Amino acid sequence: MKKLELVFVPFPAMGHLVSIVEFGRVLVGRDDRFSVTLLIMKGPILHPEITNYIHSISAACFSGSIRFVHLPQLDGRDSSNSNPSSSSPTVFLHNIMERQKLLVRDAVRQLMIRSETGRLTGIVIDSFCSSIMDVGDELGVPSYVFVTSSAASLALMFHLQTLHDHHGVVLTEFADSDTELVVPGFVNSVPARVLPALWVDKEGGWGSIAFLEEARRARQAKGILVNTVLELESHVIDSFVDGTTPPVYTEGPLLNSNHGDHQKVIRWLDDQPPSSVLFLCFGSIGEFNEDQVKDIAIALENSRYPFLWSLRRPPPKGMMAGSSDYTDFKQVLPQEFLDRTSKIGKIIGWTSQVTVLAHPAIGGFVSYWWMKFYIKEYMVRCPNSDMANVCITTIECISISERVRNTDRDQIRLQ
Repeated sequence: MKKLELVFVPFPAMGHLVSIVEFGRVLVGRDDRFSVTLLIMKGPILHPEITNYIHSISAACFSGSIRFVHLPQLDGRDSSNSNPSSSSPTVFLHNIMERQKLLVRDAVRQLMIRSETGRLTGIVIDSFCSSIMDVGDELGVPSYVFVTSSAASLALMFHLQTLHDHHGVVLTEFADSDTELVVPGFVNSVPARVLPALWVDKEGGWGSIAFLEEARRARQAKGILVNTVLELESHVIDSFVDGTTPPVYTEGPLLNSNHGDHQKVIRWLDDQPPSSVLFLCFGSIGEFNEDQVKDIAIALENSRYPFLWSLRRPPPKGMMAGSSDYTDFKQVLPQEFLDRTSKIGKIIGWTSQVTVLAHPAIGGFVSYWWMKFYIKEYMVRCPNSDMANVCITTIECISISERVRNTDRDQIRLQ
C-alpha cells in the first residue's frame, strides 16, 4: 500500500526533538497510512543525549514507518562551533540554518526521487527552523509549523509581531517598560518588562528580528501544530479565528519519559515527603553564568525549601555549543553551599523532566518562561498534585530570586 510520506525537520535540541518524534510515533501508531522521515541536523548544539535518544528510538520497532536521515556535516566556517565575535548567537544560528536549508532541500529531493513506498504530502518544520519553509515552497510541498511550546507563547509572538509590523511599535522599547500588554487569548495583561530579553535586545536587536521573522513565516504555513491540549488552553486556541493565522491544531501532550538513567534521582526523591521538593530545570540548552548560578543558590538556601536542581554548564565564552554537565559543582556554587544544603537539597546534571515531575515528592517547578515545561508539569502531575501549592511555591522562589538581583548577596545570606 502506498503511504503518505511526511518529512519532519526538528531543531537539534532535546526538548524540540522529543516532542516532534513523539508526534510522529503517535501519528503512525494511529494511522498506518502514514510514514515519517526525520531529517537530523549536525551542528554545534547537538547534545550527546540527542544521539542516545535517536539510537533508542531507532532500535524500537515501527515496521519501517519512522526513519532517521542524518544530514551531512556543514563544511567551511559555518560547521565550526566557534562563534565569531562580530556576530551574536542569534545571527550565528541564523547563518547555520540558512546553510542547513540547502542540505534539507537536497535530502527532500532525494526522497521524492527514490520514494517507492509513498508520496510526499507535507513537511513539518520546527518553528525555530521556519526559514526552511522555503524548501517546501520551492518543491511545491505544503509546509506545517510545529510549535514545541504552548499556544499562549504562540499568541504572544503573533501579537508582538502585529504591534511591530502594523502599528509601528519598536519592541526594544519594551525593555524595562511599565507597559501592560493586552494579548488576544490571554485572561490577564502581560507586563512588558517580563518579556524575554532576547526579544527586546537593544544591542543590535537581532533577537527581536529573528522571532519576528519566525512569526511572519508561521502565518504563511499550511497549518500550525502545537504541543498543547485544547482543554488546557481553549481560551487561547479560540483566539486564533481572526483569519490572520493558518489553522492551529493541538497535538499534545507529547511526552517521553523513557530516555536516560534516573535511578539515583528517583531514590533520593523517594526519601522526601510528598509535595515537598522544588524542582529547578531549564531544559537541554538552559544555562547560567557564575553570578546567576550564585544568585539562584542563595535564593534556594534562604527559601529553606527542599530542592532538586538540574544545573548545566554553559559552553566556553565565544563558543556556540550546547550546555554540558559539570564535573565538580563546587567550581560554580557559593563556598560550602553543598555542605550547608546537603540535608535539604540535591544538585544534578541532565535529567528527564517528565520522570522527575511525575514523582509525588515534587511540589513546585521553576523553569524558564517558555511554557512547554509547564504543560509537561500539568499533564504529569494533574492526577495527584495540588496545583495551587505548585504555583505558590514557584512564585515564592522567584520572588526571592528577584530580591537577590537587587540586593547585595552577602546581606541576603545573613538575613
